[in-house]
Amino acid sequence: MSKESKKEEKAKQPEVEEVKEEVKEEPKKEEEQEELTINDLPGVGAATAEKLKEAGYDNLISLAVASPGQLVQAAGLGEVSARKLINFCRNHLDMGFESGDQILKKRELIEKITTGSKAFDEMIGGGFETGSISECFGEFGSGKSQVAHILAVTVQLPKEKGGSNGSAIFIDGESTFRPERIQQIAEGFGIDPDEALKNIHVARAFNSDHQMLLAEKSEEMIKKLGNVKLIIVDSLTSHFRADFTGRGMLADRQQKLNKHMHALMRIATKYNIVVYVTNQVMARPDTFFGDPTVAIGGNIVGHNSATRIYLRKGKKGSRVAKLIDSPHLPDGEAAFMVTAGGLQDLE
Repeated sequence: MSKESKKEEKAKQPEVEEVKEEVKEEPKKEEEQEELTINDLPGVGAATAEKLKEAGYDNLISLAVASPGQLVQAAGLGEVSARKLINFCRNHLDMGFESGDQILKKRELIEKITTGSKAFDEMIGGGFETGSISECFGEFGSGKSQVAHILAVTVQLPKEKGGSNGSAIFIDGESTFRPERIQQIAEGFGIDPDEALKNIHVARAFNSDHQMLLAEKSEEMIKKLGNVKLIIVDSLTSHFRADFTGRGMLADRQQKLNKHMHALMRIATKYNIVVYVTNQVMARPDTFFGDPTVAIGGNIVGHNSATRIYLRKGKKGSRVAKLIDSPHLPDGEAAFMVTAGGLQDLE
């Protein structure tokens, strides 16, 4: 072999070695990018994974924030196994503290759904916001269900018009949903009435347990449809008042109501959607001055609702919305009329 051919061989050898090294590195990069699923968790078989998914624990974050008791009940795990599973998920995920500017960037993903009333929207910071629970309470005829029907339509509007290009889930606890009303409101906002009805998925709740089940099942609808941006619960407390009567059952009622609201809060945060709930009221007999009207559910409902609005009847058929509580907005009031096409500001 000549000297020139040997030099050519040596020049080619590093190129071959480099190619081999590159081929070896590629699988490692792919392995690093792979994310763990429920089926990949240690100690979780196919049957257990299926039970966890059916109970709503379909990713690592949902397991990381669960309690051992919840996993024991959902998948039949032992308490020790449940704790190990939760700790594994927590160690695998980055669940530390975040800086204020990081939270602010996440807040930029929040969307607002209009009520159609400029005064109402301004009072609540531009519309009902995604990622939290908003509550409207008031006596019968104050406009709670009217706002629910309007939001079910406006959520379908494009974002530039105050909507979210989404669909709605309506959990009807008091038989208040009226498709005819949806058609009226849709025409007022320039939406095809039949298409508006197709984008609203209604379920009638017959008792408190059924209502809680529907709230949990709504997560399946969100995954199936992919564009759900609103869950309406009308009314939040009516079935709980009926199923748990007397002071002796008050603690049980509040405990179940708390669990129900936490489930709704988790869905709102996880999928960045609006959860709008209506609430009944009662009159306090020990109030001698001022408005004796208070919302049902006490502190349990108050603490779980990010935005609380008190609706009452005004003069000449008008309605008044008063912002009672918000984490970032001052108290305020807005007056409006309920018309065939939605809400109309008073001149």
